[in-house]
Amino acid sequence: MTAVVVSIAVLVVLLIAAFLLVGWRDRKRLSSHEDSAAARDAASARERYAAERHGAQGEVWRSGQIPQ
Repeated sequence: MTAVVVSIAVLVVLLIAAFLLVGWRDRKRLSSHEDSAAARDAASARERYAAERHGAQGEVWRSGQIPQ
């Protein structure tokens, strides 16, 4: 019985240590300037595409065609 309790305690301690190590490691990692620039470029491309699509839909409705 003692061996089971000790084994479970060791497992719990190892899991907590792994959790803390991963959390500490991820906090030290910072995003680079390139990551934020890429995110801004992607958002800009999405907005441009949405505006073009919206304009194209307006042209379809104004010309009397049925949108697909």
